[in-house]
Amino acid sequence: MDNVPLGALLGLLAALILLSAFFSGSETALMSINRYRLRHLARAGHRGAILVNKLLERPDRLIGLIMIGNNAVNIAASMLTAMIALRVIPELGVVYAGLLLTVVIVIFAEVTPKTLAALRPEILAYPAAFIYTPLLKFAYIFVVGINAVANALLRLVGVTIDNATETSLSREELHTVVKEAGAMIPKKHRSMLLNILELEEASIEDIMVPRNEVAGIDLNDSWDEIIEQLNHTNHTRLPVYRESIDHIIGMLHVKRIMRLMVDEENFNKDTLEQALIPAYFIPEGTTLMKQLLNFQKQKRRLALVVDEYGDLQGLVTLEDILEEIIGEFTTDAVTNTKDVYPQADGSYLIDGGVHIRDINKVLQWNLPTDGPKTLNGMILEHMEMIPEPGTSLLLHDLPVEVIKTRKNAVKMVRIFPGKHRRQQQQAHKETA
Repeated sequence: MDNVPLGALLGLLAALILLSAFFSGSETALMSINRYRLRHLARAGHRGAILVNKLLERPDRLIGLIMIGNNAVNIAASMLTAMIALRVIPELGVVYAGLLLTVVIVIFAEVTPKTLAALRPEILAYPAAFIYTPLLKFAYIFVVGINAVANALLRLVGVTIDNATETSLSREELHTVVKEAGAMIPKKHRSMLLNILELEEASIEDIMVPRNEVAGIDLNDSWDEIIEQLNHTNHTRLPVYRESIDHIIGMLHVKRIMRLMVDEENFNKDTLEQALIPAYFIPEGTTLMKQLLNFQKQKRRLALVVDEYGDLQGLVTLEDILEEIIGEFTTDAVTNTKDVYPQADGSYLIDGGVHIRDINKVLQWNLPTDGPKTLNGMILEHMEMIPEPGTSLLLHDLPVEVIKTRKNAVKMVRIFPGKHRRQQQQAHKETA
């Protein structure tokens, strides 16, 4: 090496530093690349993505190969630096050269390439895959031998590489990914995706029409009353019962019965009863996602909710679940949502029968939904009694005034959201 020109040695040293930068940067790029985007590109036939995906199936071998190459290059650079230093500055040259090489490697072969790789991993990952793939085949035996020792040490601490490629996201993690997608997904679409994820957390009880609000036809009523109800109903499907809503005998599709109503002479309770279809009952506590799939499987659009004793608790429709995904078909959630009335002083008049989930969705609040499902139920649970009109209470940091009670239930309340609630609402809008 004494006969080699100094310029050639410096050029070789620069090449070794570049190789070190390549190994360091490509390692960071390959380990930090988006796995889901990578798989998408691989399925689309991107050659570089296919190779990267194959390499990452055994990250232990890939890391072993990179470490071997990086350490070999750094050792060679150190030896070459010492030779150059002895030739240029015989006394103490090695010390100064070693310090200088350390600074150069840290800046140019570590920090800079790794920062670039972390910010733009695709720039280095895909080209590197074309180099590492044949290099791994060439050094396969050596890499496998080193990995065997390293993996044995990992097993001593309970770590294996069997699940190295498992990168499945939990529902909570996927929720965060969708929220942070930003401009990549339109705001409305992002909201729909989040609502779909939340269907597993909500149950039928959260959205069902409660028993006392279920409209139906009592066959024990007079025929004139039944005809009047059919002519003025706003519902497409109605449960039909005798005496009590608990004694349902079937469901009536109002639109299909219209052609029978034309023949007034032959249209009577018997023909109406013959037009009924069997009622579809479901247990309370069923998740919205499960029920959505059940509606599709059963080819149904309406279900009656019963408790463990078989007593009717309410009614739910396919449209109710779909609205949980796409939202109300309105432009202003507050002003167009029935039973929630904003007031000039900043308070809200809210019907006691409104579901807590609906209040949270409309007003961007965070009232707990794991207890009572309605505002009335939450107030009764809090007070352990039926309050009189004019009663005031603090419900989850919200000042509440009972305006009206009826039939042993809170019918109307006024809620005064505090300053912190308005700030919370504004923060939610900014992050949405």
